[in-house]
Amino acid sequence: MEKFTTLQSKAVPLPMENIDTDQIIPARFLKVTNKIGFGNNLFRDWRFDDVDKPTASFVLNDDTYSGKILVAGDNFGCGSSREHAAWALADYGFKVIVSSYFADIFKGNALNNGLLPIQVSPEFLKEVLGLVTKRPETKIIVDLENQTIQVDGIDLKESFEIDPYKKLCMINGYDDIDFLVSNKDKIEAFEVNRSKKESIVI
Repeated sequence: MEKFTTLQSKAVPLPMENIDTDQIIPARFLKVTNKIGFGNNLFRDWRFDDVDKPTASFVLNDDTYSGKILVAGDNFGCGSSREHAAWALADYGFKVIVSSYFADIFKGNALNNGLLPIQVSPEFLKEVLGLVTKRPETKIIVDLENQTIQVDGIDLKESFEIDPYKKLCMINGYDDIDFLVSNKDKIEAFEVNRSKKESIVI
């Protein structure tokens, strides 16, 4: 995975609550296991009409908004456990999703795919959504090491929680296998030490 330490980016506002994984990536697009290309069908049924024409009113089709941060309404990623939802968001180009609540399984899938879900207070979310919607040029700064998110240029900042192990993995660009490999020497030393202790006991 790509290393993540800090990010400063404009954001895309999606002030809708209870966005589920079938809305993020419809089930009919889950026939392949390759992660590449899923971004093309992100929010497919909202981005396109019945004849595959872009829906002008949907935010991803509005050139006014852009950026690597998606600011969504409460309860993002509910529904099924499909990992493809995280794949689609990451493949589209998002690095951070901001919401006041995430479904636990979606949160885990996101972190496993280098996508940072930041859970903020409802009050903070409301202010950020309002700012980004009214001022598309607004930039948001995410500092993973210090676990803070703030709006650039104004006094609007909040801390967020993240599992320490997942934080370590994201900062170093590790997946679970990479993490084990990075600790190979320690694991081998532990096994040697344990073997010696077992020999003494025998």
